[in-house]
Amino acid sequence: MSVYTSVTKQALTDWLAGYALGELVDLKGIAAGITNTNYFVTTTHGRYVLTLFEALQLHELPYYLQLMSHLSRHGVACPAPVADNTDRLASMLCGKPACLVTCLDGADVSEPSATQCRALGEMLATLHRAGDTFTLKMKNPRGPRWWSQAAQTLYARLPDSDAAMLRAEIQLQDSHRFDHLPSGVIHADLFKDNVLMKGEAIAGFIDFYYACNDVLLYDVAIALNDWARKADGTIDDTLARALLDGYRKVRPLTAEEEQNWPVMLRAGALRFWVSRLLDLHFPPAGELTFTKDPAVFRQLIVDYSRRTDFWL
Repeated sequence: MSVYTSVTKQALTDWLAGYALGELVDLKGIAAGITNTNYFVTTTHGRYVLTLFEALQLHELPYYLQLMSHLSRHGVACPAPVADNTDRLASMLCGKPACLVTCLDGADVSEPSATQCRALGEMLATLHRAGDTFTLKMKNPRGPRWWSQAAQTLYARLPDSDAAMLRAEIQLQDSHRFDHLPSGVIHADLFKDNVLMKGEAIAGFIDFYYACNDVLLYDVAIALNDWARKADGTIDDTLARALLDGYRKVRPLTAEEEQNWPVMLRAGALRFWVSRLLDLHFPPAGELTFTKDPAVFRQLIVDYSRRTDFWL
Protein backbone atom coordinates (compact mmCIF):
# COMPACT_ATOMS: atom_id res chain seq x y z
CA MET A 1 0.00 0.00 0.00
CA SER A 2 1.25 3.48 -0.85
CA VAL A 3 0.22 6.84 -2.30
CA TYR A 4 0.85 7.45 -6.00
CA THR A 5 -2.38 9.24 -6.91
CA SER A 6 -3.41 12.26 -4.84
CA VAL A 7 -7.09 12.48 -3.92
CA THR A 8 -8.50 15.75 -2.65
CA LYS A 9 -11.27 15.91 -0.08
CA GLN A 10 -13.54 17.56 -2.64
CA ALA A 11 -12.94 14.80 -5.21
CA LEU A 12 -13.62 12.15 -2.61
CA THR A 13 -16.72 13.95 -1.34
CA ASP A 14 -18.14 13.97 -4.85
CA TRP A 15 -17.32 10.27 -5.30
CA LEU A 16 -18.81 9.30 -1.93
CA ALA A 17 -22.11 10.88 -2.98
CA GLY A 18 -22.69 7.58 -4.75
CA TYR A 19 -22.57 5.70 -1.44
CA ALA A 20 -24.86 5.65 1.60
CA LEU A 21 -21.99 6.28 3.99
CA GLY A 22 -22.75 9.71 5.37
CA GLU A 23 -20.43 12.69 5.10
CA LEU A 24 -16.64 12.69 4.75
CA VAL A 25 -14.83 13.46 8.01
CA ASP A 26 -11.19 12.65 7.29
CA LEU A 27 -8.87 11.39 4.57
CA LYS A 28 -5.34 10.13 5.33
CA GLY A 29 -2.81 8.51 3.00
CA ILE A 30 -1.30 5.15 3.94
CA ALA A 31 2.47 5.20 3.35
CA ALA A 32 3.39 1.52 3.28
CA GLY A 33 3.81 -1.08 0.56
CA ILE A 34 4.56 -0.51 -3.10
CA THR A 35 1.66 -1.35 -5.41
CA ASN A 36 -1.57 0.68 -5.10
CA THR A 37 -2.68 4.01 -3.66
CA ASN A 38 -4.43 3.64 -0.31
CA TYR A 39 -6.14 6.00 2.12
CA PHE A 40 -7.95 5.69 5.39
CA VAL A 41 -11.37 7.28 4.91
CA THR A 42 -13.53 8.28 7.86
CA THR A 43 -17.17 9.22 7.34
CA THR A 44 -20.00 9.89 9.75
CA HIS A 45 -20.92 6.20 9.33
CA GLY A 46 -17.52 4.68 10.07
CA ARG A 47 -13.95 4.08 8.90
CA TYR A 48 -12.97 2.49 5.59
CA VAL A 49 -9.96 1.86 3.37
CA LEU A 50 -9.98 3.47 -0.08
CA THR A 51 -7.82 1.82 -2.75
CA LEU A 52 -7.00 3.33 -6.13
CA PHE A 53 -5.52 0.76 -8.49
CA GLU A 54 -2.38 1.92 -10.27
CA ALA A 55 -2.04 -1.05 -12.63
CA LEU A 56 -5.25 -3.05 -12.58
CA GLN A 57 -8.08 -1.93 -14.87
CA LEU A 58 -11.73 -1.63 -13.83
CA HIS A 59 -12.73 -4.76 -15.74
CA GLU A 60 -10.06 -6.77 -13.90
CA LEU A 61 -11.36 -6.06 -10.40
CA PRO A 62 -14.38 -8.39 -10.08
CA TYR A 63 -12.17 -11.41 -9.30
CA TYR A 64 -10.48 -9.70 -6.35
CA LEU A 65 -13.50 -7.91 -4.93
CA GLN A 66 -15.89 -10.82 -5.29
CA LEU A 67 -13.23 -13.08 -3.77
CA MET A 68 -13.02 -10.87 -0.68
CA SER A 69 -16.80 -10.89 -0.37
CA HIS A 70 -16.83 -14.68 -0.71
CA LEU A 71 -14.08 -15.25 1.83
CA SER A 72 -15.58 -12.88 4.38
CA ARG A 73 -18.81 -14.91 4.21
CA HIS A 74 -16.97 -18.20 4.68
CA GLY A 75 -15.07 -17.72 7.90
CA VAL A 76 -11.97 -15.94 6.61
CA ALA A 77 -11.05 -12.76 8.48
CA CYS A 78 -10.71 -10.12 5.74
CA PRO A 79 -12.22 -6.78 4.67
CA ALA A 80 -15.54 -6.77 2.87
CA PRO A 81 -15.94 -4.52 -0.20
CA VAL A 82 -18.64 -1.86 0.12
CA ALA A 83 -21.15 -1.52 -2.73
CA ASP A 84 -22.30 1.88 -3.95
CA ASN A 85 -25.91 2.90 -4.53
CA THR A 86 -25.95 1.10 -7.89
CA ASP A 87 -24.47 -2.09 -6.37
CA ARG A 88 -21.05 -1.56 -7.92
CA LEU A 89 -17.99 -2.62 -5.90
CA ALA A 90 -15.63 -0.35 -7.89
CA SER A 91 -15.78 2.78 -10.05
CA MET A 92 -13.45 5.50 -11.34
CA LEU A 93 -11.95 8.13 -9.02
CA CYS A 94 -9.29 10.65 -10.10
CA GLY A 95 -8.79 8.68 -13.28
CA LYS A 96 -8.16 5.37 -11.51
CA PRO A 97 -10.38 2.41 -10.64
CA ALA A 98 -11.21 2.63 -6.95
CA CYS A 99 -13.04 0.74 -4.23
CA LEU A 100 -13.90 0.99 -0.55
CA VAL A 101 -13.55 -1.88 1.91
CA THR A 102 -14.34 -2.14 5.59
CA CYS A 103 -11.54 -1.11 7.95
CA LEU A 104 -10.55 -3.87 10.34
CA ASP A 105 -9.68 -3.38 14.01
CA GLY A 106 -6.10 -4.55 14.30
CA ALA A 107 -2.47 -3.78 13.50
CA ASP A 108 0.36 -5.54 11.73
CA VAL A 109 3.28 -6.97 13.71
CA SER A 110 6.97 -6.83 12.90
CA GLU A 111 8.06 -9.62 15.27
CA PRO A 112 5.31 -12.25 15.47
CA SER A 113 5.12 -14.83 18.22
CA ALA A 114 4.82 -18.56 17.67
CA THR A 115 1.15 -18.32 18.68
CA GLN A 116 0.55 -15.65 16.05
CA CYS A 117 2.33 -17.73 13.42
CA ARG A 118 0.17 -20.72 14.30
CA ALA A 119 -2.96 -18.56 13.98
CA LEU A 120 -1.67 -17.31 10.63
CA GLY A 121 -1.24 -20.87 9.39
CA GLU A 122 -4.75 -21.85 10.50
CA MET A 123 -6.36 -18.84 8.81
CA LEU A 124 -4.39 -19.39 5.59
CA ALA A 125 -5.59 -22.99 5.44
CA THR A 126 -9.13 -21.73 6.11
CA LEU A 127 -8.75 -19.38 3.14
CA HIS A 128 -7.59 -22.25 0.93
CA ARG A 129 -10.55 -24.40 1.95
CA ALA A 130 -13.01 -21.52 1.44
CA GLY A 131 -11.58 -20.95 -2.03
CA ASP A 132 -12.82 -24.38 -3.10
CA THR A 133 -16.32 -22.93 -3.64
CA PHE A 134 -15.24 -19.70 -5.35
CA THR A 135 -16.14 -20.01 -9.02
CA LEU A 136 -14.14 -17.20 -10.67
CA LYS A 137 -10.62 -18.01 -11.91
CA MET A 138 -7.46 -15.92 -12.24
CA LYS A 139 -4.20 -17.35 -13.57
CA ASN A 140 -1.16 -16.22 -11.58
CA PRO A 141 0.29 -13.26 -13.51
CA ARG A 142 3.59 -13.53 -11.60
CA GLY A 143 4.42 -17.17 -12.04
CA PRO A 144 7.43 -18.84 -13.71
CA ARG A 145 6.91 -17.21 -17.10
CA TRP A 146 6.79 -13.76 -15.49
CA TRP A 147 9.95 -14.16 -13.44
CA SER A 148 11.84 -15.57 -16.44
CA GLN A 149 10.83 -12.61 -18.59
CA ALA A 150 11.51 -10.09 -15.82
CA ALA A 151 14.96 -11.53 -15.25
CA GLN A 152 15.89 -10.70 -18.84
CA THR A 153 15.54 -6.99 -18.01
CA LEU A 154 17.59 -7.38 -14.84
CA TYR A 155 20.69 -9.38 -15.77
CA ALA A 156 22.61 -6.44 -17.20
CA ARG A 157 21.95 -4.36 -14.08
CA LEU A 158 23.13 -6.97 -11.58
CA PRO A 159 26.61 -7.88 -10.40
CA ASP A 160 27.89 -10.91 -12.30
CA SER A 161 27.54 -13.17 -9.27
CA ASP A 162 23.92 -12.18 -8.70
CA ALA A 163 23.06 -12.54 -12.38
CA ALA A 164 24.57 -16.02 -12.41
CA MET A 165 22.68 -17.00 -9.29
CA LEU A 166 19.41 -15.68 -10.68
CA ARG A 167 19.88 -17.67 -13.90
CA ALA A 168 20.69 -20.81 -11.94
CA GLU A 169 17.66 -20.45 -9.67
CA ILE A 170 15.29 -19.94 -12.58
CA GLN A 171 16.74 -23.04 -14.25
CA LEU A 172 16.21 -25.00 -11.04
CA GLN A 173 12.57 -23.95 -10.84
CA ASP A 174 12.09 -24.70 -14.55
CA SER A 175 13.25 -28.26 -13.89
CA HIS A 176 10.36 -28.82 -11.47
CA ARG A 177 6.66 -29.00 -12.28
CA PHE A 178 4.01 -28.55 -9.62
CA ASP A 179 0.84 -28.94 -11.70
CA HIS A 180 -0.01 -32.19 -9.90
CA LEU A 181 -0.09 -30.52 -6.47
CA PRO A 182 -3.34 -29.26 -4.88
CA SER A 183 -4.27 -25.85 -6.28
CA GLY A 184 -6.95 -23.21 -5.81
CA VAL A 185 -7.30 -19.64 -4.59
CA ILE A 186 -4.14 -18.20 -3.03
CA HIS A 187 -3.45 -14.80 -1.48
CA ALA A 188 0.06 -14.76 -3.04
CA ASP A 189 1.33 -11.83 -0.92
CA LEU A 190 0.69 -12.80 2.69
CA PHE A 191 3.49 -10.82 4.30
CA LYS A 192 3.32 -9.51 7.86
CA ASP A 193 2.18 -6.08 6.65
CA ASN A 194 -0.79 -7.71 4.90
CA VAL A 195 -2.14 -9.29 8.07
CA LEU A 196 -3.75 -7.37 10.92
CA MET A 197 -3.47 -8.91 14.38
CA LYS A 198 -5.53 -8.27 17.48
CA GLY A 199 -3.44 -9.70 20.27
CA GLU A 200 -2.64 -13.29 19.34
CA ALA A 201 -5.64 -13.61 16.98
CA ILE A 202 -5.96 -12.77 13.30
CA ALA A 203 -8.03 -9.60 12.82
CA GLY A 204 -7.86 -9.93 9.06
CA PHE A 205 -5.93 -10.60 5.88
CA ILE A 206 -5.71 -7.51 3.66
CA ASP A 207 -4.45 -6.47 0.20
CA PHE A 208 -5.82 -9.27 -1.96
CA TYR A 209 -4.76 -7.71 -5.25
CA TYR A 210 -2.18 -10.37 -6.08
CA ALA A 211 -4.67 -13.15 -5.30
CA CYS A 212 -5.03 -15.75 -8.02
CA ASN A 213 -5.39 -19.46 -8.68
CA ASP A 214 -2.19 -21.40 -8.19
CA VAL A 215 -0.57 -24.15 -6.15
CA LEU A 216 -1.65 -23.89 -2.50
CA LEU A 217 1.78 -24.90 -1.19
CA TYR A 218 3.30 -21.88 -2.95
CA ASP A 219 1.10 -19.61 -0.80
CA VAL A 220 2.33 -21.33 2.37
CA ALA A 221 5.94 -20.86 1.27
CA ILE A 222 5.45 -17.14 0.58
CA ALA A 223 3.91 -16.62 4.01
CA LEU A 224 6.55 -18.62 5.88
CA ASN A 225 9.40 -16.80 4.11
CA ASP A 226 8.26 -13.56 5.72
CA TRP A 227 6.53 -14.57 8.96
CA ALA A 228 9.27 -16.89 10.18
CA ARG A 229 12.18 -14.72 9.03
CA LYS A 230 14.19 -13.08 11.80
CA ALA A 231 15.77 -9.63 11.70
CA ASP A 232 19.09 -11.15 10.59
CA GLY A 233 17.38 -12.74 7.56
CA THR A 234 17.49 -16.33 8.78
CA ILE A 235 14.44 -18.50 9.44
CA ASP A 236 13.36 -19.05 13.03
CA ASP A 237 12.69 -22.79 13.39
CA THR A 238 10.11 -22.31 16.15
CA LEU A 239 8.08 -19.82 14.12
CA ALA A 240 8.31 -21.95 10.98
CA ARG A 241 7.08 -25.07 12.76
CA ALA A 242 4.26 -23.14 14.45
CA LEU A 243 3.03 -21.77 11.11
CA LEU A 244 3.13 -25.19 9.48
CA ASP A 245 1.48 -26.87 12.48
CA GLY A 246 -1.36 -24.33 12.35
CA TYR A 247 -1.82 -24.83 8.63
CA ARG A 248 -1.80 -28.63 8.77
CA LYS A 249 -4.31 -28.60 11.62
CA VAL A 250 -6.88 -27.31 9.11
CA ARG A 251 -5.51 -28.71 5.84
CA PRO A 252 -2.97 -31.56 6.11
CA LEU A 253 -0.29 -31.60 3.43
CA THR A 254 -0.14 -34.47 0.99
CA ALA A 255 2.97 -36.65 0.66
CA GLU A 256 3.75 -35.00 -2.68
CA GLU A 257 3.45 -31.54 -1.15
CA GLU A 258 5.92 -32.49 1.58
CA GLN A 259 8.30 -33.87 -1.04
CA ASN A 260 8.22 -30.61 -3.03
CA TRP A 261 8.30 -28.28 -0.01
CA PRO A 262 12.05 -27.41 -0.10
CA VAL A 263 11.94 -26.34 -3.75
CA MET A 264 8.67 -24.47 -3.19
CA LEU A 265 10.25 -22.39 -0.43
CA ARG A 266 12.87 -21.32 -2.95
CA ALA A 267 10.16 -20.55 -5.52
CA GLY A 268 8.49 -18.21 -3.02
CA ALA A 269 11.81 -16.49 -2.37
CA LEU A 270 12.63 -16.21 -6.08
CA ARG A 271 9.33 -14.52 -6.89
CA PHE A 272 9.97 -11.71 -4.40
CA TRP A 273 13.67 -11.43 -5.11
CA VAL A 274 12.75 -10.68 -8.73
CA SER A 275 9.91 -8.26 -7.91
CA ARG A 276 12.04 -6.30 -5.45
CA LEU A 277 14.89 -6.13 -7.94
CA LEU A 278 12.45 -4.67 -10.44
CA ASP A 279 11.25 -2.10 -7.90
CA LEU A 280 14.87 -1.21 -7.11
CA HIS A 281 16.10 -0.84 -10.68
CA PHE A 282 12.86 0.39 -12.29
CA PRO A 283 11.14 2.32 -9.47
CA PRO A 284 7.61 3.67 -10.01
CA ALA A 285 7.02 7.35 -9.34
CA GLY A 286 5.05 7.93 -6.16
CA GLU A 287 4.15 10.59 -3.64
CA LEU A 288 4.86 8.34 -0.64
CA THR A 289 6.65 5.15 -1.68
CA PHE A 290 9.07 2.66 -0.17
CA THR A 291 11.38 0.24 -1.96
CA LYS A 292 12.08 -2.93 0.02
CA ASP A 293 15.41 -4.74 0.13
CA PRO A 294 15.67 -7.57 -2.42
CA ALA A 295 18.78 -9.03 -0.76
CA VAL A 296 16.77 -10.74 1.98
CA PHE A 297 15.24 -13.11 -0.58
CA ARG A 298 18.55 -13.73 -2.29
CA GLN A 299 19.93 -14.78 1.08
CA LEU A 300 16.94 -17.04 1.76
CA ILE A 301 17.64 -18.94 -1.47
CA VAL A 302 21.26 -19.39 -0.41
CA ASP A 303 20.20 -20.59 3.05
CA TYR A 304 17.62 -23.02 1.65
CA SER A 305 20.20 -24.48 -0.73
CA ARG A 306 22.26 -25.49 2.33
CA ARG A 307 19.46 -26.57 4.67
CA THR A 308 18.44 -30.18 5.27
CA ASP A 309 15.66 -29.68 7.83
CA PHE A 310 12.47 -28.02 6.57
CA TRP A 311 10.24 -28.39 9.69
CA LEU A 312 7.96 -31.11 8.35
